[in-house]
This record gives sequence, structure tokens and C-alpha cells, in this order.
Amino acid sequence: QFFVFCHGLLQLSQLLVSGYLKSSISTIEKRYGLSSQTSGLLASFNEVGNTLLIVFVSYFGSRVHRPRFIGCGAILVSLAGFLMSLPHFITGPYEYDRSIASMFSNTTDLCQPGVLGSWGNLSNAGCTPHAARENHEVLLVMFIAQALLGIGGVPIQPFGISYIDDFASERNSPLYLGILFSVTVIGPGVGFMLGSAMLSFYVDIDKVTGDEVQLTNKDPRWVGAWWLGFLVAASLVALSAVPYFFFPRKMPKEVGAVLQITLLALHTNPSYFPLVLLRNLRHPVYLLVVLAQVNLSAMVAGLATFMGKFLERQFSLTASLANMIIGAVNIPGAMVGIIVGGAILKRFQMSLRQCSAMCVLGMFLCLLMAFPLLFLGCPTQNVAGITYRDSSEFGHHALECNLQCNCPEKAYNPICGSNAIEYISPCSAGCRVINIDADNSVLNYTNCSCISENGLAGFAKPGTCGTGCFHLFLPFVVLSCLAGILASTSHTPSFMLILRSIQPEDKSFAVGIQFMLLRVLAWMPGPVLYGSAIDTTCILWEKKCDRKAACRYYDNNLFRQR
Repeated sequence: QFFVFCHGLLQLSQLLVSGYLKSSISTIEKRYGLSSQTSGLLASFNEVGNTLLIVFVSYFGSRVHRPRFIGCGAILVSLAGFLMSLPHFITGPYEYDRSIASMFSNTTDLCQPGVLGSWGNLSNAGCTPHAARENHEVLLVMFIAQALLGIGGVPIQPFGISYIDDFASERNSPLYLGILFSVTVIGPGVGFMLGSAMLSFYVDIDKVTGDEVQLTNKDPRWVGAWWLGFLVAASLVALSAVPYFFFPRKMPKEVGAVLQITLLALHTNPSYFPLVLLRNLRHPVYLLVVLAQVNLSAMVAGLATFMGKFLERQFSLTASLANMIIGAVNIPGAMVGIIVGGAILKRFQMSLRQCSAMCVLGMFLCLLMAFPLLFLGCPTQNVAGITYRDSSEFGHHALECNLQCNCPEKAYNPICGSNAIEYISPCSAGCRVINIDADNSVLNYTNCSCISENGLAGFAKPGTCGTGCFHLFLPFVVLSCLAGILASTSHTPSFMLILRSIQPEDKSFAVGIQFMLLRVLAWMPGPVLYGSAIDTTCILWEKKCDRKAACRYYDNNLFRQR
């Protein structure tokens, strides 16, 4: 029982690392200028190390000291977690365009007619060969960390399950495995909650003092302390690794045992491998159910990675709030669905045909709930020169209102005009005056030549105008949660279809192949495909040294539909 407790703790903290990465992915994109395709590849890269090794581990399962192997795997995972946070410590502080001169730079992004040179250092500051190299190093470190995370995770689940199944009594084994399974579902949820907590701190909390941070967490330039959660999660993993080095290779079997079931049928003759593989893949029920699971899992993998980013952009939420919703509403919803599906299955002792009917029904109802989500959202707010070009109001004046300001293209410090149009920077709105609060934060910008109200120069507030979509947020969350509950009711019956439709001696092998196919066809490509689809909806890219970096504005309607 102590082993089950330790294993639950270890699985929880291992999933905390990967769940936390998904919760902070939109922040890491912003901080290091990544496209969603790159960040999607990063998020799924741990599956690569995992898949390469899983076959060997299943094969050698019975011949090694399993607890010690689990302990070593856990130490690798913890190392990977610490590596993930390393980029924060090897790169300089986060820099963003600002209106108030500060200790970092004396430039400002106001409209300064006739001053040509004042902008030079802002637009090209980050363009030294050193900066470009620094960015490659960051990516390299993170990809290595993700590969290590996958490799370290290999022995944890299979060895833990077979160890428990070998030494637990037949009566208790399902209970223990059920406990572990529920932990694997809760884990990512806790990861998102951790993300919600950490991203409400400023990224350079350790490098700058509080009064120098001029951003609030509602500002689009805000970057949260993404690295902090990795330190927390990695420390937890390291702690839970310790007991594994003190468990014996074999334990006395729990009382109440009838016969010993070994989990993996791979101790048999290796030449048996291709035969079983073919036999299972030729089985139509097995093949169809696995393909259905692949489709569903690819969607889950993509959504888990980018749902937070979607909520942030569509409903103008902070990263903290978006993660809070996913961790406290969507993931528990999926868990409820899995449990309900299992309960119905047990209560009505379903036949195979009824199992498949239940899967179909669950997915059909899920589609019904999810269909309105296509329409629950708003277009991107009006951003001057990007989603909004108004010539009727000013005639030719629209183009010329900020010509004499010599604005850099790269400036990004969004402000919201009194005409409810967003401008990328105070300069692009032609604002010449800034009013500052007592505590050095910006109150508003005035004397803006591009914002005209009744023939007078208008004013603007710092920060984005937002999508004005918050009223649709609650219906969206409710419907997406219901759709998730309904889809996950098919989880247990689809497993039953697989377990009951194949020959008993192939069971563990078939499950192994199933997970292998899910990894290769769903968990790996899912986030990359989703990221690429999201990138196609970007309408303004941040430029770093003439390469595309992170996306500043998406076409929200396209983002939602795709």
C-alpha cells in the first residue's frame, strides 16, 4: 500500500511537469517569440523519447529491479523539469516597448515629430548575433528537456503497474490500479491550476523590483513567471523519487491471492511478435476502435495544448484565468465523464454491441453540444491598419495622421482610443502627450492626431480594447464542458471493445500496440497540426531580426472555426 501511495504521488508530480508546460505554452511563445507550430512541436516532443524506448522497457520488464528503474526514471524527469526553467536564468530580462523611459532604455514610443534617431535603438536592439544565438540556445535546451522528460517517464507507468499487479492480491489489484488511473486524470488538472497561480507573478520577479514593473497582468505584453512552476514540479518529482531506491526487487504477495498474473505477455518467444501484431491489426473491431481513439486523442492533444491560448484571445482573458477554467472545469468534467461511462457499463453489464452503441451515442451528443461553439465568439477588435482601415472619416488624412511621427514598425504597446479603435502603439495613433499617475503608471495618452472626435484630437487609454466578448464566455465554458463529459463517457466502453474482442493471451500486447499507435498517430502530431492551423490565422506577426516570431493578432473568427 505504501508503494501504491508513492506511485500515485510520483505519477501526479510527473504529470504536473507536462501539464504545467501546456498551461504556460502561450506565455513561453510570447517570451521567446515562438510560432504556435514550434510550441506545438515542443509540447509533444516528450512523446518522441517515450515512444523510442517503451518497447524495450515492456520487453525487459520482468528481468530488472523495477523500483530502482522507476527511481532513476523519476530523477531524469526531475532533471528535465529543472532544465525547462533554465532559459529564464541564461537570458536577460524580458524587454518590451514602453512609453516611460526607464533604467533599461531612454526611448519612448510617443509621437515625436522631427526626431528621426530616437527610434533606432528600439527597433534593432534585439538584433545582435548574440541575441539570435541566445534564442537558438533557449529552444535547444527546451527540446532536450522535453526529450529527457519522455525518456524518464518510460519506466514509471509500465513498471509501476506490473509491480503492483504482481504483488497485490487479485481482490485489491483493480482498486489500486483504479486509484493510479484517477491520479493520471487529475494530474494535468493540477498542472493547469499551478499554471494559473504562477502566471499571475511577473516573469522577472527575481530580476527587477516590483515598482519597476509597469505592466499589469491584463496587458497584452504581460509575461508571467512561467519558469517558477517547473521548479516547483521538478522538486516534487525529485522528492517522490527517493523511496523507490529502498523498495525490494520482490515483495511477498498480498494475502488472498489465487494465482499470479503477469502483466506483460512479452516474456514469451520474441519471434512471436510479428505474428501477434498482424493478427491484431487484421482484426476489424480492434483496428476500427483504435482508429476512433486516435482521432479523439489527436483532438484532445491539440486542445489541451492550445485551449488556454484560444480562451485568452477569444474572450480577452488573462493566462491565469484561462488556466484556472481548464484546470477547474474542463479536466474535472472529462474525469466525471470517464467515471460515469464506467459506472453505466458496470451497472448494465453491456454486450460488445451495446458498448459500441454507447460510444456512438456519446460522440454524437458531444458533436451536438460542440456545434454551437463554432459561433460562440466575436471577431478581432478594430485595430488601426490591421483589421480596420477607415478612409471615409478622414479622407486621405488617415494615412498621414502619424507620418511625421517616424514610428518604427516594430513597436508594440497597444492602446485603446476614445473612438474604441485599438492602435499598436501610442506613436501609431499620433499621441504626443502622456499623463502619468503618482506611482509611475500610465493614466492616458492625449493630443492624438489619429483619434479625432468632433474635430478635436482624441485621447487613449493604455492596454488593448479587448474583443468585447465576455458575455459569451460562460455559455462557451458550459457547452465545452458538457461536450467533454459526453465524449469521455466513451472512454471505458471503447477499452472494453478492445479487451473483449481479442484473444485473451494477446491482451497485454494489444494494449501495448494501442498505446503505441495513439502516441505516434495522435499525441505527437496533434499539437503540431493544431499549432500550424492556428498560425494560418495570424494577421500580424512580431518580427525579430527579420524572422517571424510570436503572433500579435489573430483573426479570431478564423482561429475559432479552424
